[in-house]
Amino acid sequence: MQRFFTTKEFSIEDKNKKLLLPDDIFHHLVHVLRMKKDDCFELVTTNENGFIAKILDVDKKKGYFEIVSELHCNSELPVDVTIACGVSKGDKAEEIVKKGTQLGANNFIFFNSQYSVARWNNKKQIKKIQRLQTIAQNAAEQSHRMRIPNVKFISGLTELIEISKSCNYSLVAYEESAKNGEKNALSDLVIKLKKHGYSSIISFFGPEGGISPEEIEQLCNNNFICAALGPRILRAETAPLYFLSALSFGLELE
Repeated sequence: MQRFFTTKEFSIEDKNKKLLLPDDIFHHLVHVLRMKKDDCFELVTTNENGFIAKILDVDKKKGYFEIVSELHCNSELPVDVTIACGVSKGDKAEEIVKKGTQLGANNFIFFNSQYSVARWNNKKQIKKIQRLQTIAQNAAEQSHRMRIPNVKFISGLTELIEISKSCNYSLVAYEESAKNGEKNALSDLVIKLKKHGYSSIISFFGPEGGISPEEIEQLCNNNFICAALGPRILRAETAPLYFLSALSFGLELE
C-alpha cells in the first residue's frame, strides 16, 4: 500500500470524517497512481501518527478521504543514526541518502572534507540539499518509515565535531584500521547498545579520496572511535550502507 507523508495534522478522532486531500498527495494519488474512489493508502503525519485512509471522492482539482484505522507497526531502526560524509563525485550522495533512508538512518550530513575531489559551493549546496531531501522523503515513503530523515550541509569538520557532542557514540570508518586488522569497534558498539539501551550515534565516512591523517587526528582527539568495516576496502557510497546493515542485523534480527 502506498505511503505518504503530510505536514497537516490528523488524529484518530478524525475517523469517518470527510477530509480534504492535501494538494501534493492528491496529485500523486490521482494523476500519477491513477487511484480512484474506495482505494486505500497510508498517511503519516509529522508527529509520526500513521493511518490507513480511503479515498471517498475525486475530481480533476480536488479529492476527499476518510481515516479508516491507525497504523501501529514500528518500522524505525531502534537507534538514532546520523551518517556524515565527505562530499564525493557524481551521484554518490544520492545513493547514500536513498539507500541509507531505506536502512533506517535519521540524519545525513555532508561537507567538503580535505580529500573531497568534488566541492559544493554556496549555490550548489542549496540545490543539492533540496534534491537530497526530496530523495529522502521518497525513500521513506517507499520503505514505509514513520519519519523523513533530515539532510543538511555543514561548514566542515569543526562543526561536525560540535554536532557529535550531542550524540552518545561517535565513530569514523577508517580504511587504515581495516588494513591493520581492527575487528572489534563495530561489534563492541552493538554490544554496548544492547546492554545499555539504544542511543544516538554519529558515524563519519570519507569521500572516494579517503580521510586525511589530520582529520583522523582531530576526530580521535574528540572522542571518535576508528572502526573497520571488514577486511575489504569499500567505496564511499557502500561504507555507510554496510554500517547501517550491520546495526540492523545486530539490533533488529536477533
